[in-house]
Amino acid sequence: MKLTILSQFYPPDYAATGQLLEELSIELSKKGLDVQIFAGQPGYAFDQELAPAQEVCQGVLIRRTRTSRLWPQRLRGRAIAGILYCLRAIVKLRLRNRLGDLLLVTTEPPYLMVVAYILHLLYKKPYICLIYDLYPDVAVKLGVAKEKDAIVKLWRWLNRLTWQKAEAIIVLSESMAKVIADQQPALKEKIKVVHNWADGVLIQPRAKTDNWFAQRHGLDQTFTVLYSGNMGRCHDLETIMEAARLLSQQAVQFVFIGAGAKAPICRDFVQRHQLTNCLFLPFQPKQVLPFSLTACDLSLVSILPQVEGLVVPSKFYGCLAAGTAIAAICPSHSYLREIIVEAQCGVAIDNGDGEKLAQFILHLKNDPQQATAMGHQGRQYFEENFTLGTIAEQYLSVITKVGDKKLAKLQANKFPRYADSRWR
Repeated sequence: MKLTILSQFYPPDYAATGQLLEELSIELSKKGLDVQIFAGQPGYAFDQELAPAQEVCQGVLIRRTRTSRLWPQRLRGRAIAGILYCLRAIVKLRLRNRLGDLLLVTTEPPYLMVVAYILHLLYKKPYICLIYDLYPDVAVKLGVAKEKDAIVKLWRWLNRLTWQKAEAIIVLSESMAKVIADQQPALKEKIKVVHNWADGVLIQPRAKTDNWFAQRHGLDQTFTVLYSGNMGRCHDLETIMEAARLLSQQAVQFVFIGAGAKAPICRDFVQRHQLTNCLFLPFQPKQVLPFSLTACDLSLVSILPQVEGLVVPSKFYGCLAAGTAIAAICPSHSYLREIIVEAQCGVAIDNGDGEKLAQFILHLKNDPQQATAMGHQGRQYFEENFTLGTIAEQYLSVITKVGDKKLAKLQANKFPRYADSRWR
């Protein structure tokens, strides 16, 4: 089977979704699928101006279009670039030999699923929707759009259209599955929950005394709290910054690695309160992640209450793989809480409770053995549930079922009398 994956972001772009897709594509290729990617040029988080327009990397064919590099740092520019990428995808994939047998379409950009629907209408190609972020719900919950807006109504109609024609809908959490099932009860059987993962071979527990990244930034000499990844509108950075303020006189170092809409807000908070316990670093290349993610004693993950079930913090799985204790700032109904309780790898903190987060940090600082134990338990839970091999098998299962269904349909059309139960 030839699988075509559509995603605007793909390495060397640092966007988490692109890096995850790269790992998944290579693993599926190893498992016997013919995988090709249609992506854009680096345009979100990158230090490489251009990547090859076409290349083969570890058995995966990658094609890239340059149209997605317009105004990458502005929200409006990214939206326009995303639309141009979608149009380019339709043009490039109109040839059947490029289209493949099955499409796996992501929500990068959020309206990309419409492309799969159009290609399905033109060429009857089956497709699977992989939903990373649920739009327009995210935009509505964040106040960027209103429910009564025409664009929101149109978007919801297009979602219904594309989901109904999809062979399967893959979501990243149980709470996201519930949101979609509540909106479209008839689609419940199509929805498959497949969690994200981390590369447990690349990212493994590492002592700070044996970590050049920790030593370079002086993190091996102090209790370190790390937030690594996108600092976007959906993440609760405010609770973390309040904890940093409360611990300004303690020997605790906060490290923020990444960028996003809230990064300038956090920097302003640090300057306004004259904090000296916060270090900001840019996104790190993939080869540095084994050292940056393990250069701490406690990892932080956060999600705002209004977007729970609409987005999923992929950084959580990297924290588990790194074998560090975890504090998740999230609402009471978050799926993260259930995992943390089962794994016994940390605690969940209510949004806005910076004081409780500060108390937990001090508790672990005074009891490093418990922090180490939580990290070990998190790594064990990761190995049992969220390795790349385990998750790739779940993707392969969904893809294979779609392929079997397509084959059965072809056989029924070619030999109609054998499709009747009397001939079986």
